[in-house]
Amino acid sequence: MTELQKKLFEMQDLEYRDFHSRLMPTVDKERIIGIRTPELRKFAKAYAKTEESKEFLDELPHKFYEENNLHAFLLEGIKDYEEAVRRVEIFLTYVDNWATCDMMSPKVFKKHLPELMKRIKVWIKSDETYKVRFAIGMLMKYYLDEEFDVEYFHLVEAVRSDEYYIKMMVAWYFATALAKQYDEAVRVLQERRLDVWTHNKTIQKAVESYRITAEQKTYLKELKIR
Repeated sequence: MTELQKKLFEMQDLEYRDFHSRLMPTVDKERIIGIRTPELRKFAKAYAKTEESKEFLDELPHKFYEENNLHAFLLEGIKDYEEAVRRVEIFLTYVDNWATCDMMSPKVFKKHLPELMKRIKVWIKSDETYKVRFAIGMLMKYYLDEEFDVEYFHLVEAVRSDEYYIKMMVAWYFATALAKQYDEAVRVLQERRLDVWTHNKTIQKAVESYRITAEQKTYLKELKIR
């Protein structure tokens, strides 16, 4: 066991591991140490200041789920945009679960949205599950407010996959879009531009949202495909 792994196991919470492992069926339970996210983030903040952390980013693949999460947290702190994109693209090939994928969001991306969009358009066409999911997540995080363009809906609509973790992200994206860009997003459902499962899951997630009005929820339920 490496020195880093020993430090990670010092933060182990077995009860949390048992609970968290049930949420990630794609990850072998033996690869989950069981570290609560706030504690791991705190560790990552201190670890990022060490020379060892730079070497760690080159040591792929990692053995443990928490090592992947630590990697994701370290990438968030990279201040150079090109370096962040390069390392994110490499790392996404090794991501094997929705949680690691969704928690990663390099801060420098927000300052380079036009350039980031070029990478998103590449990632969203990938045949790798978590590159596609990450691309949709970035569209949801950064491009549903001031940067919104209906063209981005078409990018997500064009995703065709039977992969559960991609379909769920598409549904989450459009449910969020209904909360932020309702008039444009509801047309996607009215015109049935998604597959039946994703269409109905989008409605379910939107109806569960506190950001959707009661009137909108009533109408959305009527759009469900029986």
